[in-house]
Amino acid sequence: MQPSPSLHTPSPTTFTSAGSHQEDWSIVSISDVKNTEKASEEWKLPEMVSAVKEALNMVSTDSVRIAVTGDSGNGMSSFINALRGIGQEEEDSAPTGVVRTTQIPTLYFSSHMPNVELWDLPGMGVATQSLETYLEEIQSSNYKFFIIIASEQFSMNLVKLAKIIQEWGKRFYVVWTKLDRDLSTRIVSKEQLLHDIQENIRVALQNEGVNVPSIFLVSNFDPFLYDFPKLRNSLRREVSDIRYHECQQKLYDTYGKIINDKAITFGRQTGSESFQDSFGIQNADDHEEFLNACHSFFGVDDKSLQEVAQSMEKPVEEYKAIMKSRDLHTVLSRDWVLSWTNCNTGTCLYSVLNRIPLIRNIGFYSLRGWNQSRLLDNVAEDTKTILKKVLKDAAI
Repeated sequence: MQPSPSLHTPSPTTFTSAGSHQEDWSIVSISDVKNTEKASEEWKLPEMVSAVKEALNMVSTDSVRIAVTGDSGNGMSSFINALRGIGQEEEDSAPTGVVRTTQIPTLYFSSHMPNVELWDLPGMGVATQSLETYLEEIQSSNYKFFIIIASEQFSMNLVKLAKIIQEWGKRFYVVWTKLDRDLSTRIVSKEQLLHDIQENIRVALQNEGVNVPSIFLVSNFDPFLYDFPKLRNSLRREVSDIRYHECQQKLYDTYGKIINDKAITFGRQTGSESFQDSFGIQNADDHEEFLNACHSFFGVDDKSLQEVAQSMEKPVEEYKAIMKSRDLHTVLSRDWVLSWTNCNTGTCLYSVLNRIPLIRNIGFYSLRGWNQSRLLDNVAEDTKTILKKVLKDAAI
């Protein structure tokens, strides 16, 4: 059964059309660089940052589908109205009632959450309907996030649903919707009641091996009291994370591979006769000269970092501060083995061993290559670290 757009939505929307853009973002934004030799050889960090910003900007308006579900009578439709900030009597509100009013998945939008689809799903609890049948009918795999609505009790059906959602690797909230009624009939203190409700939900989930999600206690009749404001803020952050996460991971994987390929390419060149001329190195055994050449090759030298900082509108010091290879002193202070080979004791020992012909012929180039390899690895890792920060900053 295809979930149907609501008659109350501003425009028709189907699953087929809503998700096509997100599937193709990587083709549009990095098709000319992914898995290509040119990218590995020519791209540096500033070029990667430009592509990252372009790709994240493309997905910033992608639609996120949120499913609102629960047992029949728990107030899913009323909750959607409250979340949207509209009254039950308004023309485009979700129909509500004491009996099951939502018969098919119904789509609503909210001006408070642009590009978010709120799907009001039929309630569970029909005697002849199994949970598996219910999930199949609502096409549950189409949703990115779930809000499980509960009231009066957190039923075993809801526990099983939460466990299945967790097995899918998707996230969810639990929202208790009729707190006003619970408070009006309480026989314990307000604090004790709130604690008991949350604790009962936690225990029910933990007994079935479900990680406890965020739990919000609200009243559908007052969207400004209790946990409703906290729920809205949390949901906005969740939507942003969902929207960007897949794109960020694909970008990091893609450019991480390019950085690895660049490290291999650079490492192979260090043994060639033209290496010193190509990178302007006067002395191949000078660690500082070699480190500067690595910075330039990856695009994490001072000039390139300044470009990145300006592009991201961040102080350049933020990027330099997370670099373990920003200068030779910093590298040596963190790498005791490399530091030892660079100290007087290591140098003296090497100079003694170097007088032995066999060691002189073999060990000289081996030690130089080993030192250069460690420096190169440090710079490659720093490039990835800065890329990760750029991905995070660009999505804020």
